[in-house]
Amino acid sequence: MANYKPAAGFDESSHSVLSVQHLIAKEPLSSIPQQFVRPNQEPPSTFSNTETGSLPTTPTIDLEQLLSDEASADIELEKLHSACKEWGLFQLVNHGVSISLLEKLKHEIEDFFQLPLEEKVKYRKPGDLEGYGCDQVISKDQKLDWGDRLYMTTNPLHSRKSHIIPELTSSFRSTLELYIVELQKLAVKVLDILGRRLKMEMGEMGELFEDGKQSVKITYYPPCTQPELVMGVVAHTDGTGITILNQVNGVNGLELKKDGIWIPVNVLSNALIVNLGDILEIMSNGMYKSVEHRAIVNSEKERISIAMFISPHLDAKIGPVTKLTNHQNRPIFKTIGMEKYVKNFISYNHEGRSHLEYMRLCD
Repeated sequence: MANYKPAAGFDESSHSVLSVQHLIAKEPLSSIPQQFVRPNQEPPSTFSNTETGSLPTTPTIDLEQLLSDEASADIELEKLHSACKEWGLFQLVNHGVSISLLEKLKHEIEDFFQLPLEEKVKYRKPGDLEGYGCDQVISKDQKLDWGDRLYMTTNPLHSRKSHIIPELTSSFRSTLELYIVELQKLAVKVLDILGRRLKMEMGEMGELFEDGKQSVKITYYPPCTQPELVMGVVAHTDGTGITILNQVNGVNGLELKKDGIWIPVNVLSNALIVNLGDILEIMSNGMYKSVEHRAIVNSEKERISIAMFISPHLDAKIGPVTKLTNHQNRPIFKTIGMEKYVKNFISYNHEGRSHLEYMRLCD
């Protein structure tokens, strides 16, 4: 045993994986480590539509058209409303975020994940959920996702960790900060439109999310020789208001569950994916859907994504919008403070729709 060396990415002291990317970097794995094997996961859908010969396609919403003064804006609004009710997710085009910024961010993220492991682990403190690495290991029987991530709180500003964003290279930091600002502006526009469609008062949605809780997760999914055995991210719904996903390097892997079937999302070039979280389903009293989704991995290509999670401020109340409920349409979800909501979400089992079901009122 004198010549034994733990694989790169493996923490011998805690017997946990620090990085999937570096675990497989030195030499191909002869078998998938049991920590990652999920033998009972549902396979992706392979059905075909007899009329079109293709899978259902996710809705595409044109933000420029939606915000225009033209009559067709009403048509686009109804498309958005339908997408939120039937899918809980849509691809957003003409979103106003600079394509050159998206391209620069892509290169900065790729450069980050090519850093030596000893450089990247500096962004993770022991026992902290934020920072760089694989899933936090809580028990030896825990199943891990096949991916490494850089996760950070971005808002409120005083909640940011001093060892993450401030310690990034100046180029990466400035590009990421600009991207965060652009997505904050985009989120305000999308939420304002959704608020009006949910019969909220003018500015009410904005007040709810003003200086709200926001975080960013940048994820690197290495190729896997047996992708059917692992999962990039296990099936779940987001506890957010909305999540805005940028599929950084053009490799697909996102799937959503619709009508009991897993459907792959074929992301359009330069589109951003907006998916509704539990908070929007609660606020809409079940009219809009918090989409259950997951990430699969590729056998040949790495996949990179960056997700921004947008939620209300901690003093907000989370519950069905008053104008959507009456004697015939009673509230089906609890109303609780955002701070309590966050604590419950953190402590709860996130798989499937479990946390959303916890928020549901008993009949």
